[in-house]
Amino acid sequence: MHIQDSQWPATTSTAPRTAPSGAAGRSAPLRVDAQRNLEHVLRAAREVFGELGYGAPMEDVARRARVGVGTVYRRFPSKDVLVRRIAEEETARLTDQARAALGQEDEPWSALSRFLRTSVESGAGRLLPPRMLRVEVGSALTGQEPARVPQQRQAEPAPGGELRLVEPRETPEAEQESAGTGALLEVVGRLVDRAREAGELRADVTVADVLLVIATAAPALPDTAQQTAASERLLEILLEGLRSRPA
Repeated sequence: MHIQDSQWPATTSTAPRTAPSGAAGRSAPLRVDAQRNLEHVLRAAREVFGELGYGAPMEDVARRARVGVGTVYRRFPSKDVLVRRIAEEETARLTDQARAALGQEDEPWSALSRFLRTSVESGAGRLLPPRMLRVEVGSALTGQEPARVPQQRQAEPAPGGELRLVEPRETPEAEQESAGTGALLEVVGRLVDRAREAGELRADVTVADVLLVIATAAPALPDTAQQTAASERLLEILLEGLRSRPA
């Protein structure tokens, strides 16, 4: 996951754009072949963006889907539209996974760790909206409090430099995403609060930290077995870092 990709892609390709701006809508039924192409494009986009970040070109998506780039643009008139579609779907998937963990695990730490394991295994964290993964370094010594994502909670400021997520700016695009991202932040916040109140989570761990864990704990490696092993090992290390320890 390339966390430095902090903005939605601003540039688009010069490939033909025969569809109008609303062509990515899903209200009209599609022919069987058109539906199949759409599914191939969406699957390819998840793979390509998951491996290379949202900066990957549309041509890479088309090549992975084994369709012409014009076919991609007929459904998604700009890369920005495709990126938003993928990020929307993956945010919803993460929200469902967090709700499932809350509903099926009574023990707070088990619920949080189950969510993290499921999310890392699915790879959805690599496809979170880039605006949710923008970071800046704040310091208690500067006297300036860095912006936080909504619902981020912290008991006491930690000494020294500390990583914070930047709160999304209110743009029309951000307003469209707010319902999905807000739902994700709310349910992950409940997981974090429960684990902290049970004394099983470090007091300084925030919702922002959990999002960073799921975004970075699933390395994309060419060998599937190696990727699984690396993801599991990295996640175990990160979970140990999140857990509170007796004084």
